[in-house]
Formats: sequence, C-alpha cells, structure tokens
Amino acid sequence: MNNAEKSLKQHADLRRRFLFMLPAVFITYSLAYLDRANFGLGAAAGLAETLHITGAQTSLISASFFLGYFLFQIPGAAFARKHGAAKLVFTALFSWGVLASLTGVIRSFWLLVLDRFLIGVAESIIFPVILLLLTRWFTKGERSRANTFLILGNPITVLWMFALTGKLIDSLGWQKTFIVEGLPSIIWAFVWILFIKDFPSQTGWLKKESVATLDAVLLAEQAQVAEVKYVRQALLRPDVVLLAVQYLCWSLGIYGFVLWLPTIVRQGSGLGMGNTGLLSAIPYAVAAILMLVASSISDRTMKRAPVVWPFLMISGLAMLGSYFTSGRSFTLAFVCLVIAGAGMYAPYGPYFAIIPERVPKNVTGEVMAMINSAGALGGFAGSYLVGWLQSATGGPKAGFLLMSIAVILSSLLILAIPKQRQQAA
Repeated sequence: MNNAEKSLKQHADLRRRFLFMLPAVFITYSLAYLDRANFGLGAAAGLAETLHITGAQTSLISASFFLGYFLFQIPGAAFARKHGAAKLVFTALFSWGVLASLTGVIRSFWLLVLDRFLIGVAESIIFPVILLLLTRWFTKGERSRANTFLILGNPITVLWMFALTGKLIDSLGWQKTFIVEGLPSIIWAFVWILFIKDFPSQTGWLKKESVATLDAVLLAEQAQVAEVKYVRQALLRPDVVLLAVQYLCWSLGIYGFVLWLPTIVRQGSGLGMGNTGLLSAIPYAVAAILMLVASSISDRTMKRAPVVWPFLMISGLAMLGSYFTSGRSFTLAFVCLVIAGAGMYAPYGPYFAIIPERVPKNVTGEVMAMINSAGALGGFAGSYLVGWLQSATGGPKAGFLLMSIAVILSSLLILAIPKQRQQAA
C-alpha cells in the first residue's frame, strides 16, 4: 500500500461515497433491468395470445430491445465523456419509463417492436456511463465491489420482480402491470438529477482535502496504465476485441436465461404465474450472494480473470446438466439452473474491473461501451435464438445446449486474454 492509499483511508468522509453513489447507481440499474426483464414474464403470461402473434414474433419483439441497445452504446459513452453523464442518465431514465409503460398500451406488433427498440436505445447508455462514473469515484482496490453494487441491481431486481410481477400479472394482467412498472423510472429520474454529479469535486458533501487525496490516488493509478491517444486505437486492441467476443458469448447465455427462464419453469413445473415467479427468483437470490463473495475476493487479492473464468465454467457445465436432465427430472434440471444462473452473475464485478486497469481514462467509456455493445448483440442472439428453438422444438433442451456452449466458450476466452501492459508511474 503506497502513501496515497494510506492517506485515503485516513479521510473518513470518503466513506460517504459508498452511502451516496452506490445506492443511487444500484436503484438506477435496478429500474433499467426491471423494464428490460419483465418482458419475459409478460411473454409467459400470454402476451402472444392477447396480441394474436406467433412465438417467433414474440421473440422478435424481445430481441428488438437488444438491437437498439447495441447501436447506441459507443455514441452514448462518447457524449457522456465530453458533455457530462448525470444529465444524460436523467434523460434516459425519463424516456425509458414512458416507453416501458407504453408496452402495456400498444396493440400493434410493429409498434411494439419499435417501442422495445427505443427502450433499448434509452437504456443503452446506462451501464457504460455509470461504470465510467464509478472509475471517477472509486479506486482500483474498491472498484470490483463498486461495480458489483451496481450490477447487483440486475439479480436483485429480477429476484423481487419475478416474485412481485408474477402476482401483479395474476391480479392486473400483463398489460396493466407493464404500465405500473414503468412509472418508478420517471419519478427516480428527478431524484437522480438532484443528487448525482459527474465528479467528486462537484459535490458539497466531501471535504476539499479528501477530494484532493482521492484524485491523487486515481491519478497515480492511471499513470501505470499504458497510454492510448485515440479511441479507435483502443477499440482495435487485441485484448479489447477478445473481451468483446468473450462478453458476447457470456451475454448470449445470460439473456437467454433471463428472458426464457419463466416460460421454461412454467412448462416444466405446470405451476401458475405467481408460483412460477417465486420459483424463478431462486437462482437470482443465490447469484446476489455469490456476487458479493466474488468481488470481495477479487479486491482483496487484486486478481480479476482468475476469479472470473471458474464461475463461468461451472455455470456452463451446470447449464449442460440441465440439458441432459430436462424431461427426466424437473427437480434436477432446476437445481442445475440455479447453479448456472448464480455462476453467470457472480463474476460481473471483477470482470468490469479489468477494463479500467488496461486502458486509460480518456478511452475507458468507449471501451466499456464497445464491450457492452457486444454483450447486447449476444443478448439479441440469445433472446431470439433461445425463443426460436423453444418454439421450433417444443421444449427447452435445445436452448439450454446453445446457452451452455456459449458460456463455456466465454470462460475459455477469459484464459486467452494477453497479459496486461503497464508503464512505470
């Protein structure tokens, strides 16, 4: 531990970063994931029957979100770096809240495809921009935990969403449920813009000397990262391209899992929507615990890739286990699903700590956006292909096989990442 890091620990008011920033980014990403993932329950509750569309059309509606999410990642990150992140997040929150509520109002198939596409556009900037914000507020030794607190919004939201949304659909129907669940994002947008700033120096709740110490540590860390002058140069680096391909495979598995788990559980168990939602929440409860464990290990050991790949390998093998046991024993297949879901989520925090340790801050936002764009493309493929396979084969087995291969491949690609280049501070 160097002198700057020791000095950082002496400023007790810097702990306020954890009290102010992390709950705010957690809530924001939770709301984004609510409006993203509740579509899976709507599909399981009879969206196709209500709108008189086919299973393939339902998959296209679901997948259109990821097309919008894919196309606007890098432009959004570049805009945030140059013009400010907080206001851009406010605009996105308000926009997707309105669009998500419209999902429960629109009756036209193509208008619904357009609506889900625009939700993807609005949400596309959230993840890379907030990750960029966290690099300005937290040091290398804190970053995996900070990232995990952000990404915990994913499994924890799905956890309560499956439980609550299933009950709401039973009570109100899927259309009114979508309308209700779009409103919190609109309200939270105004809370966000009042309290969240782009840099620690812009706040009124941190002392100037504490901010100066934090900035000194962040500057020293950046001095150890090899310089990259141009965004294009960073995006074409072999390690960045490999991370993008790896994240595409990972996301193919995870988004297929998220969007089609309720349908798979309902078909396998024969339960109603309320109990299907509760059962579908179990993998995410286990995932939330493992995410905290993985991030703590990563920050304590300062290792990233060695923490990431084992979880993904276990997840892929468990998904493969569900492929072999599906149709024979729902209980065994579901246990495999719990392990698979938890393993897919666990290493998110350490994974996104890899990027700012490899590229300098002038290109960090765009690099994160490119990798997340690749993940969106994987999400598009996963949500569409798993749904198409489900419809074409009449069961979940083919989709599980696809997801398991993708996640196992993502684990192996982590091992292929070249060693990090550094320069002397």
